[in-house]
Amino acid sequence: MMKLLRKHRNWLMIVIAILALPFVFYFVQKPDYGAISKDRFASIYGRDVSMVEKRRDMRLFELARSLGMFTLLQDLAYGATSADEAYTQFAINLIVTRHEAERLGIQPNSAEVVDLVRNLPAFRGPSGFDPKKYEEFSGSALAPLGFTDAEIDELARAESSLKRIKQLLETGLSIPEADSKAEFEQFYGKSFVSVIRLRLADFAKDVKLTDEEVRKYYDTHQGEFKTEEKRKIEFVKFALTDEQKKLTGKERIDVLQKLSDRAEDFTQALLEKGANFHQVAAKVQVPVQTTGEFSAGSPDEKFKSTPKLSSLAFQLTNQEPNSDVFEEGSDYYILHLASVVEARPLSFEEAKPKIVDTLKAERERELVSNKAAKVVHDLREALKTGAPLARACEQAGMKAEKLEPFTIAEDQSPGDEQSKAQPPDVSSVKSAVAQIQPGEVTDLVPSQDGGIIAILEKRDPPDPAKYQENKATFDERYLRNRRAFIFYDWLRDRQRVADVQLTNS
Repeated sequence: MMKLLRKHRNWLMIVIAILALPFVFYFVQKPDYGAISKDRFASIYGRDVSMVEKRRDMRLFELARSLGMFTLLQDLAYGATSADEAYTQFAINLIVTRHEAERLGIQPNSAEVVDLVRNLPAFRGPSGFDPKKYEEFSGSALAPLGFTDAEIDELARAESSLKRIKQLLETGLSIPEADSKAEFEQFYGKSFVSVIRLRLADFAKDVKLTDEEVRKYYDTHQGEFKTEEKRKIEFVKFALTDEQKKLTGKERIDVLQKLSDRAEDFTQALLEKGANFHQVAAKVQVPVQTTGEFSAGSPDEKFKSTPKLSSLAFQLTNQEPNSDVFEEGSDYYILHLASVVEARPLSFEEAKPKIVDTLKAERERELVSNKAAKVVHDLREALKTGAPLARACEQAGMKAEKLEPFTIAEDQSPGDEQSKAQPPDVSSVKSAVAQIQPGEVTDLVPSQDGGIIAILEKRDPPDPAKYQENKATFDERYLRNRRAFIFYDWLRDRQRVADVQLTNS
């Protein structure tokens, strides 16, 4: 009987969906994700957003990546420096831009959504939209995420709305000829720069700490000094056999679909009342693998080749110990939280070495900053009187180092010989001197080993012919940067209006 049901499950699902439609239209309202769980992620527009909603948006993020919607991801995850930050920004900005699109009345119609979907990279073939690719994607990529075609449309609507918002923001944006030429000369002229380096190591001897200061810091920041939380994870992996890895075309797709179905059936079985991870694994005849205890910063050996699993492991809770299906290449994983070693406060003696290092670093940075402020002031005053740079540096008690002349806009790639010959902090110096004029001095530019003060001695103008040759390209890049700045500034402002408050990330 079960085989019969499985054989005809697609038709059964269609029948069930049709029968359920009256119930959906008459009795079901839009779910209040904020009320599903007390585990709050954020408050936006005065509405609580639960971790359930955030996890769904995380899966939307992964779906967008699979679809090749990288502009959408870049726009909504702007400024993120880690995977978790990217998920958080994406979830917040998805809500904000959806709200703004509704407020501005610029939601796309169905025809626009269809057109955008047809042009997604994941569905394009040599001759344009490939229905077969769409069908294969729908069958293999959506199910593991718990999605249907509706989520593809949702992302398409979000991207289309963002495009319209950008168009509104860019209305009337242009670059005057005078500004274009001035910017070009600034970025393509050859800059002659000298730098004064202030190294932390030179100030280390002046830092003296007492036990009383260390103890006071510990008492004030006691809650910050803890051991790392550690976790032990059990997991199953559904993977192709060596023979199946050799398959291609339809045969490979069919095998991957069966593998995906097995993984999905496993997660469904875990939802049954009283389900046990080991018992379910034994029933479907898949071995359970176990990690050792590991922290977020030091992944277990079994997860090193798939670092995203470590991040996923630290999203599990005792209330929700089982993960959804996680797809990595052609492999499918389901994780189970076996145990947690909670972080505990460090004693004073345990925390003391870390506190000493922290305080020393703070004091050294403070001494460098104070010294830099005085040197910058003295240099600026001396240069105002027309004193040569060498004499101004001598009066300030410092020595300047001349850099090789460079052009701000033409950075060398990391593999170039010229790039290898330059100090690693030259890119920071370029950014700083781009904002000043010849004869001026920058503020302290932080560096890994301390800081740098840069003096722009002169800037030779570029070849006039080069301006005419590169004007169109330069103007387009300038406008592109301006557009990006305007959009991200607008997005930050809209977040403030939304009163975004993170409560649980």
